[in-house]
Amino acid sequence: MSSTQAYPRPQFQRADWLSLDGTWRYSTAAAVDVADVSWTQRIEVPYPPEAPLSGIGDTSFHAVAWYQRTFTVPADWAGRRIILHFGAVDHAARVWVNGCLVASHVGGHTPFRADITDVLGEGEQTLTVRAEDDPHDMHKPRGKQDWLAEPHGIWYPRTTGIWQSVWLEPVASRHLATVHFTPDLASFSIAVAVRFGGHVQGTLAMELRLGDTLLAADRAQVDGTSVARTFVLADPGIDDARRSFLWSPEHPTLLDVRLSLECDGTVVDEVRSYTALRSVEARDGYFQLNGRPYLLRLVLDQGYWDEGLLAAPDDAALRRDVELAKALGFNGVRKHQKIEDPRYLYWADTLGLLVWEELPSAYGFSQRSVAHLTREWLEVIERDYNHPSIVAWVAFNESWGVPDLARVPAQQHAVAALYHLAKALDPTRLVIGNDGWEHVVTDLLTIHDYSRDPETLAQRYGTRAASLHTAFQVLEHGRKGVLDHDAERGQPIILSEFGGIRYHPDADGWGYQQAATPEALVDTYAAMIAALSPRGLAGFCYTQFSDTFQEQNGLLYSDRRPKAPLAALEAATRGGRWDTRH
Repeated sequence: MSSTQAYPRPQFQRADWLSLDGTWRYSTAAAVDVADVSWTQRIEVPYPPEAPLSGIGDTSFHAVAWYQRTFTVPADWAGRRIILHFGAVDHAARVWVNGCLVASHVGGHTPFRADITDVLGEGEQTLTVRAEDDPHDMHKPRGKQDWLAEPHGIWYPRTTGIWQSVWLEPVASRHLATVHFTPDLASFSIAVAVRFGGHVQGTLAMELRLGDTLLAADRAQVDGTSVARTFVLADPGIDDARRSFLWSPEHPTLLDVRLSLECDGTVVDEVRSYTALRSVEARDGYFQLNGRPYLLRLVLDQGYWDEGLLAAPDDAALRRDVELAKALGFNGVRKHQKIEDPRYLYWADTLGLLVWEELPSAYGFSQRSVAHLTREWLEVIERDYNHPSIVAWVAFNESWGVPDLARVPAQQHAVAALYHLAKALDPTRLVIGNDGWEHVVTDLLTIHDYSRDPETLAQRYGTRAASLHTAFQVLEHGRKGVLDHDAERGQPIILSEFGGIRYHPDADGWGYQQAATPEALVDTYAAMIAALSPRGLAGFCYTQFSDTFQEQNGLLYSDRRPKAPLAALEAATRGGRWDTRH
């Protein structure tokens, strides 16, 4: 049995699963015990209660959200372990099945699961969730969620409770738990590391395919909790032939993977996944993709929808966002202050779009905030390690959560710690310690500059020497780009926030500068892109993809309608010197 909805974990797919999205009972009772909860409302999961799509649309403060529904386990799942999955619950969750506590999790942007087999009874089962999310807590990762009653400045409505899919799947007692793929372009190989759910004795069969072509197959004897193998592929050597194997935004080649676990001569678990051959480096002052300099044309994307807030209306909306970013001429996005739904990353992998993944910020600095950030950082990297679209991890943004970074060593150590932790867990990607300014340690030297004058941008970023000079100055925002000359090691320089041109004739809001007509928007945007030079920068990230509530400086309205013809916006984005089509 399987659901007609999109599979919520696209990189680790089993044939059988059951979505628990849909109508749940709901309450904001400040109770600790479910016996004290009165179920007075209904909510549509996975939309947060602040979102119109939830059927609630309550944007007021509420620190507790209770959920409850019933479900029935399919009869043909008998004899297997039943795993309950949550994509994300903001911020702290406790989960009961049939009155038995089965899971507790802290962290509003990462998944968790529970084996609920032993608490299941006959027939209908009762699932209850209590989400606790203090709207005023500044020491937890909260990203752009406002702490005031109404959205202000650059902060937006809160997202409480369940905001990604809830689902069930059956597994054998001996099963595949996780898989990591690590490509190595130098050896034209892919390392595969598999962990099992407990001790396994048996055989792991693996296949790697490009379309209908079998590239490699392997059978490994297993006696333990993990196994590691490496697929070495035949390197065609010639660039044109190699391109058919390599992943890039222009050629998003994915390799299909099948993992099959056999015990006592019987297949007990089978998982389908995918991977890709691609490399990412910061070398010789350039961002390098697959060993070649690659100019980054990124757009800041906050991943909000009017009707769903942080939760996409559906899978088609996630795909459409990837398609629109490409149609606007961008080859990547900086997902700003959001750990995006895995389905978005799937479409970025499939359609070809680079992604910088950024940890949502806390705003107060304390031992508690560092613990929260570290916990979610670990879980984010674990969840998304296999996505070829992700080329950079961003730990902090604009010193949010480390407000005294320039003078307090403990805050400098926090930035450096998350940077080095990411490099230890994933040496294949680039890491930005603190995007925008006050760099302590980073693989990309990123600068935020909202100057309105194209000539000023040209002077500041026309050559590498000018860009470096700019990085060591205090700009209009009052922050210095680099705290210490030791942090500059010849890294690629990226203007990772600029622009912010507002055009919106029908609503009140703000932007960093104004355009009176669609034509003026295109002309101003084109002039800013044209002012930037690949001689001085390895890439840029324009603010922003779409309007986000009161911040109306998107190239698209919040409903994703283009503010000017897509062809004109694409031509401006590519801007001649920034056109990296192959």
